[in-house]
Amino acid sequence: MPPATQLLIVKPQNDFCDLHCAALPVPGANADLQRLAAFVDRCGDRIGHMQVMLEFRHPLNISHACWWQDATGQPPAPFTVITRDDVLHKRWYARDPALQVLALAYVCALEQRGRYPLIVRPEHCLIGSWGGSIQLDLQGALNRWCHRTLRSVSYAPVGLNPYTEHYSALQAEVPDLADANTMPNDSLLTSLAKAEHLIVAGESLSHGLAATVYDIAALLGPSAVRKITLLTDCTSPMAGFEEMGKRFLADLVSRGMRVAKSTELQLV
Repeated sequence: MPPATQLLIVKPQNDFCDLHCAALPVPGANADLQRLAAFVDRCGDRIGHMQVMLEFRHPLNISHACWWQDATGQPPAPFTVITRDDVLHKRWYARDPALQVLALAYVCALEQRGRYPLIVRPEHCLIGSWGGSIQLDLQGALNRWCHRTLRSVSYAPVGLNPYTEHYSALQAEVPDLADANTMPNDSLLTSLAKAEHLIVAGESLSHGLAATVYDIAALLGPSAVRKITLLTDCTSPMAGFEEMGKRFLADLVSRGMRVAKSTELQLV
């Protein structure tokens, strides 16, 4: 049975850090993860289980530019929003005609499910790349935790299915019925449900971390939300989405989620 206090870390990868050569940097993320590393070193002996959600992608992904083209054959610019109407009215096509029906079904499903709209992102967290690796300071702290406690960190890879996006650690934006890895992660949910205290951190406050906590609330219910403490100095919103991050915090705090700085949280 998982120990009473767990730490869930979402997407602590180089490509999300504000570092040179990062593909999708979140302002402040590198310092967030340095503070998280210090927290793991300071409080890790009182954390029974570490779970880290990592995103890995193929170059061909429905949210990458190489998937799409306009009527002249040009790819979309980074951060282009592609809606149901854009695909229906043929402003954007799948470059592979065999994927056009799937692409339309996907953007329709996003709208129906109330998920994030499809935004074309720079290729990031590619399999085997530097950008997909864990930020160096945090990786060191996790390794030291393993050495001290003789326990292993649990890693949850997501994002390998190119036909859907995976903001949340718990399920894809649109689950693929043919791929169990895009469905709700029952083993992770079972572990989280057994935690008496769940600490969450990682990137980003507006997207990956927010989507994960929203899914915990939806799939495990109000009692799970009241067990969560979010480390406010170990997460940041994506640039341009600061208000989204603030709304997420206000919403979940109103439901009973606690917040604390990593430097102030005391574990017993």
